[in-house]
Amino acid sequence: MMKNHLPPMFSLYARKLRRLTQQFLSHFRISDNTFLIILAVIVGLLGGLGNYLFRKTIEVIHWLVVEQSLEFFDISLEHWSIQRILVMFLPAIGGLLVIPLWILFGKDLKGGFAGFLVKVNLKGAKLPLRPLFTKGFASAVTLGAGGSAGQEGPIAVIGGTIGSQFGKVFKMSGDRIKVLVACGAAAGVAATFNAPLAGVFFATEIVLLSSFEVASFTSIVIASGMATVVSRALLGDVSEVVTPPYVLGSFWEIGLYVLLGVLIGALAAGFIHLHYKIKDVIDAIKVPRLSKPIFGGLAVGFIGIGLPQVFGNGYEFVGAALFGHYTWYVLALLVIAKMAATSITLGSGFPGGLFAPCLFLGAAAGGAYGEVLELIFPAAGLSSGSYALVGMGAFLAAATHAPMTAIFLLFEITDSYQVIVPIMLACVIGTSFARHLKKDSLETVELSRLGIDLEAGKERNIMKSLSVGEVMSHRVETVPESMTLGSFAKFIEKTHHTNFPLVDELGELTGIISVQDFMGVVFERELMDLVVIKELATNDVIVVHAEEDLDTAMRRIGYRNIEQLPVVDRETHRKLYGIISRRDMVSAYNRALMSRTLGEEDD
Repeated sequence: MMKNHLPPMFSLYARKLRRLTQQFLSHFRISDNTFLIILAVIVGLLGGLGNYLFRKTIEVIHWLVVEQSLEFFDISLEHWSIQRILVMFLPAIGGLLVIPLWILFGKDLKGGFAGFLVKVNLKGAKLPLRPLFTKGFASAVTLGAGGSAGQEGPIAVIGGTIGSQFGKVFKMSGDRIKVLVACGAAAGVAATFNAPLAGVFFATEIVLLSSFEVASFTSIVIASGMATVVSRALLGDVSEVVTPPYVLGSFWEIGLYVLLGVLIGALAAGFIHLHYKIKDVIDAIKVPRLSKPIFGGLAVGFIGIGLPQVFGNGYEFVGAALFGHYTWYVLALLVIAKMAATSITLGSGFPGGLFAPCLFLGAAAGGAYGEVLELIFPAAGLSSGSYALVGMGAFLAAATHAPMTAIFLLFEITDSYQVIVPIMLACVIGTSFARHLKKDSLETVELSRLGIDLEAGKERNIMKSLSVGEVMSHRVETVPESMTLGSFAKFIEKTHHTNFPLVDELGELTGIISVQDFMGVVFERELMDLVVIKELATNDVIVVHAEEDLDTAMRRIGYRNIEQLPVVDRETHRKLYGIISRRDMVSAYNRALMSRTLGEEDD
């Protein structure tokens, strides 16, 4: 019903609003940049409100599923009792609630934050409206029922969708819609942590891939600030994470923070590897897809029997770890448990983000590191909570490859200048070490598997999505290597090609000859019937394989500035399957670009 009747009505109101807006802008002579800033204010306000509603939805579901169950069965998460075994069923209840959403709106729930980044950076940033509600509610179910995930990814998508809708209503260009999406994402993160600067850098560093323009940066700053105002008005001047005052004991501790950055970088790279290994294992399990959230919920619940800290976003645990309330071995155990619980939650079909789990893992790892240092240097006056705090930011930076976001987030939630040097060193070193060990971040591994490189841009990704085998011509104009120059001169008069593969008696590739190679001897008549073209041909042939992509083929063509590439087998590199030209690749690219553009407009 919604699909059939809402869009025409929405389009009607959109046209009226667009016409009134144009009259307003024309009357008051408001420029496009000024109008973008006005929209940024609105998107920021709505993004802050969206964060509030999302958090309240999580709280309602948590009250219904978790708090009521704990009260009804007299279960305590603080003290052990046999009834605590029942907590393993709480995330499974969330799995049951998610199943109808997968059945009705499966397309909306796919993709995760990585899919959001693809749509923003490669598909014109035109986000459909319905997932704002369906995926937002599903993510609230995940967190409310105890699934191990984060809320920042979903709230960034919610804010980004709000921004995209305004851009679509006013028929703005793709670049300006992209800015409005970034405004919404910044608003969501800023409102969550009461940290406007962190929201700005999240949008520019992660959503926009560090592309900087003054006009877009100004709009993002305004949207982030407005969302923070709304959040403070509705929720108070507090952050999701409450931190103790940060104190740097002495400057020799800087060396310990450098070592922490290295350790966190290695741990983050390990988590990225483990996360996708677990997801692959879950994908390979041969059970009905719709049953996986239930089994995944049971697995997370089983972990939560002994370690209930892994449930939900884990911010209560993070606060306790920052105040030094756990021993090093419990923290180390929680690192392993949280990694497994998060990977199982998201891998089994629960929607959610990875931002909060990264903060949890960093706080646990940094806290364990700090506890061990206190045991080794008991008289040094070290604080494990300080290392938990810096570890939290370093892990976030290393796992997401976004050090600036982590640095400003930690600075804002601590409100301490002393934390700047340790967090800068730990974040940058952690990120560098993680990049060395693992090229992709948590959000880009899936994209790399699909051959998508967000930083390469839309054009190159289209080329990477097309294979040579799809585009090549199977009709190849070959010439025998024993052909004389005279015969070749008559041959090229009847063709429009400029280079030709040479084949032997078995039809296998032995070289390639171009018209330019032939032109050097064309006026030497006495050689025409004496010399065979093999003597003029190039034996070192640049070839391509059918399964390779057009981006690879185009770069090989550009290497020698030639027009065609022979397509050969991988084993011998001599069996000729076809040929592909620059013109073929350009035509295929244009067709794919047109198809994708039309698809984006349909969305």
